[in-house]
Amino acid sequence: MPAKLDYPNADDVALVKASQRGATRAFEELVRRHSDKVYARALSMMRNEDEAVDISQEAWVKGWQRLKQFQGDASFLTWMTRIVINLCLDQLRKHKRQRAESIEMLDEELGGVERQMPVVTVNPTERLERAELRARIDRALGQLSENHRTVMILHEFEGLEYKEIAKRMKCSIGTVMSRLFYARRKMAVLLASLKREM
Repeated sequence: MPAKLDYPNADDVALVKASQRGATRAFEELVRRHSDKVYARALSMMRNEDEAVDISQEAWVKGWQRLKQFQGDASFLTWMTRIVINLCLDQLRKHKRQRAESIEMLDEELGGVERQMPVVTVNPTERLERAELRARIDRALGQLSENHRTVMILHEFEGLEYKEIAKRMKCSIGTVMSRLFYARRKMAVLLASLKREM
């Protein structure tokens, strides 16, 4: 093996290459660097801390097992995010089978939200305001059905096209567009009411 890699200061590309050659310490550094983001994505989709921990851990195991398949077309974090999203979707499908009727009822009653960060301004209370907005968004997301929350996250956070979302959620493009429309409309209502409460 060539000169020893300085793991904490190496970039992701070098760490991935070393990991692909079997360097577990390099992979451990990638986990240390990105585990919070992977967990946060799992939590945003599952809304359950225990499930998010389990799924994010499973994602890292799969990441290690499939590392040889990583081509570097996207960043390592993007690749890991795709793995964790797919695992979340699998788990949500299991939930859906277990309680299909209640989810259909929730779908009728609830909607979803566009998650947008505020424009950055020179403002001493900016960080506080941003934290409050995040809290409102998280509370509103928590009131959505799994279908509406998932379509919102895939479209607004991950930037996926309707076609890709339809494929992942195993539904039609029309269904995706409909869910997104209702999700955005409901989210606007939820955010407005939460703003009045805070």
